Amino acid sequence: MIDLLVIGGAGVDSTVQVPALPLPDADTHPVPPIIDRIGNTGAGVALGAAALGLSVRFADLIGEDPQGELIRARLSGLDFAWAPAAAGTRRSVLLVDPAGRRTSLHDPRPTPGERLPRDLYAVPARHAHVSIMDFARHVYADLDGVPTSTDLHDWDGVNPYHLDFARESDLVFLSATALGDPEAAMRAILGLGRAGLVVCTRGADGCLVLARGGAVRAFPAAPLPGPVLDTNGAGDAFVSGFLYGRLRGASVEQCVRYGALAGAHACTSAGTHEQPITEPELLKRATA
Repeated sequence: MIDLLVIGGAGVDSTVQVPALPLPDADTHPVPPIIDRIGNTGAGVALGAAALGLSVRFADLIGEDPQGELIRARLSGLDFAWAPAAAGTRRSVLLVDPAGRRTSLHDPRPTPGERLPRDLYAVPARHAHVSIMDFARHVYADLDGVPTSTDLHDWDGVNPYHLDFARESDLVFLSATALGDPEAAMRAILGLGRAGLVVCTRGADGCLVLARGGAVRAFPAAPLPGPVLDTNGAGDAFVSGFLYGRLRGASVEQCVRYGALAGAHACTSAGTHEQPITEPELLKRATA
C-alpha cells in the first residue's frame, strides 16, 4: 500500500522575472532568461511528499506535446500514471517580481466531459489528495474508505466549481487571499459535508485551523531560512508537509509546523517544485 495518491494537477510553468508588479506600461520589458519548469499544484504536492520520504503515486491527464514530455522527464523517478489530455498540457506564465511576489496567468486546457481513467488511480493508498481538476471531481466515488484532502486555493467562498471538492474531502486546504471572512468560509466548508478539518493559509501571517466542533486557532508562519526568491509553490509545499505529518501520526500542531517549514523553504528556493525540502532537513528544522 502506498502512502499518498495524488490525483490531477501537473503543468508547465514559464517563469518570467519582471522588474515590478504590476508591470509598468511599456511595449517591451527586457527580462532575464525565461525558464520552463514543471508546475501546478498536484505536481508540487507529489514531488514534495516524495522528497519527504512518502511513497507516492501521481495520476493525471497531460498532453502528448513538448510540455507533456518535460513533465514525464521530471517525474521519471516517481510512480506517475498518465493518460493523454485531449487539449494538451496545462500551462502557466508566472510573472515574479524582485520581492518574490507573483502573478499567474493560467491556461487549464479544459475538455468538457473528460474523465481520468480509473485504472490510473485504482491502487491501495493510505490517503488521497485530489486536485481541483474538473476531470478529478468524479473520483471520490472510487475512493470510498480512503481519507481524502483537497486544496481549494484562492476560492472566494462562492464559486460553485469548488463545492464538490469541499463537500467530499475529509481535510480541506484553502487560501485566505480571496476571502473577506476566512472563519465564516471555514465553518461553511465544515457544514457542507464530510470535512473534519479545514486549514486556511495566510502567507506571511501563518494559517488558521478549524476542526469540527472546535474554535478557530491561529498559527504563525515559520521563519524564512533565507531571502524570498519566489512564492510560487509555497502553498503546495505547505500541503505536502502537513500531509507528511498526518501520515506519520503527528498532532495537528506538528502537522502545521511541518507545513509551515516546507512552505518557508519553498519561498527561498527558486523553482520550488524542483527543489522541495527533504525529510532530514525538515526534521532538523523542526527540532531547531
